[in-house]
Amino acid sequence: MNAERWPTELRLAKDRRSLRIVFDDGAAFDLPAEYLRVTSPSAEVQGHSPAERKILPGKKDVEIIGVEPIGNYAVKLVFDDMHDTGIYGWTYLHELGAGYAEKWQAYLDDLAAKGLSRERLR
Repeated sequence: MNAERWPTELRLAKDRRSLRIVFDDGAAFDLPAEYLRVTSPSAEVQGHSPAERKILPGKKDVEIIGVEPIGNYAVKLVFDDMHDTGIYGWTYLHELGAGYAEKWQAYLDDLAAKGLSRERLR
């Protein structure tokens, strides 16, 4: 079991396109809003089982418009596409940061395999 991770800094970038999080173990991550949106821990994205996980296209320009604390264990991120149901625990955010390269590439590969784009449909 992983030890619980605790943030020492949580800061939304001025352009609202990334979230900086620094942890008590010294790890620091600048997580893009698009990445956080497409990896949301919500049922809308993750489904109720791995087979139900959804690949979200068109989120390249998404912004974070709100960061709301949930007790002392997580934050709820609100995105400008009105998604606000994911609760991002500290350990999950640490895992997203530590596994960014692999998780991001897997997302890009999934988009390509389905013929989808990161660009927003206009």
